[in-house]
Amino acid sequence: MDNMERRIDYVVFDMDGLLIDTERVYTEVTNDILGRYGKIMTWDIKAQLMGKPRIESVTHLLSLFPGIDITIDQYLTESQEKQDANWPTVQLLPGVQRLIQHLVKHNVPIVVATASSRRNFVRKSENLKEFFDYFRGNIVCADDVAGKTTGKPDPYIFLHAAGVLGKAVGATEQCTEAEAVERGKGLVFEDAVYGVQAGKRAGMSVVWVPDERLLDVASPSPHVPDETLTSIEHFKPEKWGLPPYDTE
Repeated sequence: MDNMERRIDYVVFDMDGLLIDTERVYTEVTNDILGRYGKIMTWDIKAQLMGKPRIESVTHLLSLFPGIDITIDQYLTESQEKQDANWPTVQLLPGVQRLIQHLVKHNVPIVVATASSRRNFVRKSENLKEFFDYFRGNIVCADDVAGKTTGKPDPYIFLHAAGVLGKAVGATEQCTEAEAVERGKGLVFEDAVYGVQAGKRAGMSVVWVPDERLLDVASPSPHVPDETLTSIEHFKPEKWGLPPYDTE
């Protein structure tokens, strides 16, 4: 498929590790706890957790270390406290501010679709309120789709997010021809393998912006992203039928 043939009408953004550098905090906190037991979360393990709802992610993580003496509830409590202390340090990732401002300037509908709870979203965005105001309340959190999805790679959250923007895309992987056309007008930005899979299963185009360490250990196969970038800084809107950046 030639991306030049795709005319993108709306854009869906993951949040953690894509817009903001929260994955750094998750890694530091996880390894701080595991380190007490002489364990470490490697990137091949982290790849299995990214984009998953919190309880599901922690349950899987601890299942990989059956010998350590900590319960899921204890881990959830301790990790939450340590993360909360670190959220005020979170910053935007390179290229993000420019892209979002550009899309807003050209009236391209945008929405966030994150596996974070609403509670955690509020804390993560506390020092970035001005930036997240660009989304005009179009923020889909795990709470908003609870009970309707098992989390990414299930495509539901991206379909729901498109619906928030008023797009008639349906709510299940199966869809009508008209819904398929509308899905094809959407572009998803993701950093996680499961997120890429969810975006492709939603029938949307996907730009994968993984941490370079993730590239070494994981592949979104069998779902291939339409474009892979090392940073959002390198995104060229005109490749997707979007207005080009102003020349500087």
